[in-house]
Amino acid sequence: MPDDLTETGFTQRITKEYYNLTAAEKKVADYVIAHRAEVQNLSITELAGDAAVAEATVSRFVRRLQYRGYNEFRMELARSAMASASDMSPLSGEVTDRDSFSEIIRKIYTADVDAMTQTLELIDEKTIKHAADLIERADKVFCMGQGGSMILAQEAAHLFTTTKSKYFAVTDNHTQAITASTMTEKDAILYFSYSGATTDMMHTLSIARERGAGIILITRFPNAPGAKLADVVLQCGSNESPLQLGSVAARISQMYLLDVLFSEVCLRNLDDCRRARLAIAEALTDKHL
Repeated sequence: MPDDLTETGFTQRITKEYYNLTAAEKKVADYVIAHRAEVQNLSITELAGDAAVAEATVSRFVRRLQYRGYNEFRMELARSAMASASDMSPLSGEVTDRDSFSEIIRKIYTADVDAMTQTLELIDEKTIKHAADLIERADKVFCMGQGGSMILAQEAAHLFTTTKSKYFAVTDNHTQAITASTMTEKDAILYFSYSGATTDMMHTLSIARERGAGIILITRFPNAPGAKLADVVLQCGSNESPLQLGSVAARISQMYLLDVLFSEVCLRNLDDCRRARLAIAEALTDKHL
């Protein structure tokens, strides 16, 4: 790992290794130097696509710079930018310590609205309907995620349970693998992963794929490794810095997609949904003061 976290030090490390790189690796180096701010928000698949190289080339380039993997490389790139520019921040909406309260709330508002706007532009009617088809056909739908994304999965299970009792949140990594191993083609998974590239997710989805279960993935990156295992990929908006580690804007974009999917499923069974909501409201009457 580089000792100098400044942006200049980061660039110098690339420059030092530049003539030891292959022609393809030099394309990655050139792109990173020219687009440092953007690269810290890109997945390895997106960087490979933008630099017009294979993902394996990006991986080799990262190892040439003595990083253990792409995520560590991207994190150090973000840190180096912060060390060189005090106005960069891991806070939502690029909030800085020099902002007034009015500026802070407007920046956060703008970041959250931008995330929803990006998601709105990415929503595809056929894809939403395909996801709804999988959910409607399934006898059981298991909502899953890792870390902060598991919170979204729990919210999804809670929301959909207000229509039918076939939705379940599976919160533990081991339990997710166990659940996937006993699934059938009559089951479905609704998986939340902003990156679409975690080892536990890949393990669980690989098992579910072998069992024939339907898989819906909500992610920022449609070409992520997890997307290759999914039947349907619902792409959310929001460009999250690696230093934000689960920004509210990123979660809002996924919640928006969840709400759209929920509405599509409900519209297909509106009378049943109304009856279920009324039954739930009656059952919860005694829970309120």
